[in-house]
Amino acid sequence: MNIFESAKRVQEVHFDSISVGDEANLQVEITSEMIEQFAMISTDVNPIHLLDDFAKESIFKERIAHGMLICSFISSVLGTKLPGKNTIYLSQEVSFKAPVKINDTITVKVRVLNKRIDKRLLTLQTNVYNQNNLLVVEGTALVKKLT
Repeated sequence: MNIFESAKRVQEVHFDSISVGDEANLQVEITSEMIEQFAMISTDVNPIHLLDDFAKESIFKERIAHGMLICSFISSVLGTKLPGKNTIYLSQEVSFKAPVKINDTITVKVRVLNKRIDKRLLTLQTNVYNQNNLLVVEGTALVKKLT
């Protein structure tokens, strides 16, 4: 299935059916190819992401993923799972807690913290953990649900 067919299959989650405490998750293995593709798209060619020799001399001792690559998976959950399609991303606060390395498996966990009915707004916790359950990204998003 191509990306356009996948987009057609995104389920609708109506605002009225969303409750404080609802959760959605996404698990992704971070590959070297993802990091390289993100560098090409974003033009962020910082050597810490791309060059092994450079990264070996850094505090991380190996290449790490772009923080915004990891945050893009938060956007994936918001746009496809919770709250899903017909969601407008208004803001995102994020704090990077630990590096994500090649072959790490991350889990994005989104949880509804607050629901403002009059404006159809949702405040969401948007945290990301690695395979050792270490918090690597801590965040909060504000979205508007159109339907």
